[in-house]
Amino acid sequence: MSVGEKITHVLNGTIESVKNVIPIPIVVGKPSLFKEPLLKSEIGVLIGMIGSIRGSLVIKSRAKTFCGIGEEMFGMHLDGEMLQSFTGELGNMLAGNLCTILAGKGIDIDITPPTVVMDGSIMHNSDLAFRVGVDIIGKGEIGIVLMLEN
Repeated sequence: MSVGEKITHVLNGTIESVKNVIPIPIVVGKPSLFKEPLLKSEIGVLIGMIGSIRGSLVIKSRAKTFCGIGEEMFGMHLDGEMLQSFTGELGNMLAGNLCTILAGKGIDIDITPPTVVMDGSIMHNSDLAFRVGVDIIGKGEIGIVLMLEN
C-alpha cells in the first residue's frame, strides 16, 4: 500500500471515527495541508500513533464545544478537571476507533495515552500534516490535525 493510500485511509478513518463516537450530527470540512509550526488551542488532546503509520492525532477546540459534546454524550455539564478528563477520553475513544477501522484495512497502529493541552500550543515538526474542520451541529467546531512522520 502506498503512503498516499495510507494517508487517505487515516483521514477517512478519522472522519468515520468521529461519526461513530460522537452522537451528534456533523458537517465535515475539506481536508487541507497544515503548514503552521504551532497548533494553538483553548483545549485539545494529542495522541501519538506508532506502527504502520507514525505520527500524532490532535483534536482541538474551545472548552464550550467539548462541554457541549460531553453534555450530549453523558447528560451532565462538565467543567474543570471533569472537562479535561472527558477531553482526554474522547480523544482516546476517537483514536481507538480509528485503530479498529484501520486494522480492517490492513493498517496496524497503536496509540499512546492522551495528553490534554489547556490554553496552550503544540509545536510540531512533522513531515506532513493535514487539518480537517468538523462542525458538531449546535455545539461548535473541532479541528482535527493529523501529523505524519516518514
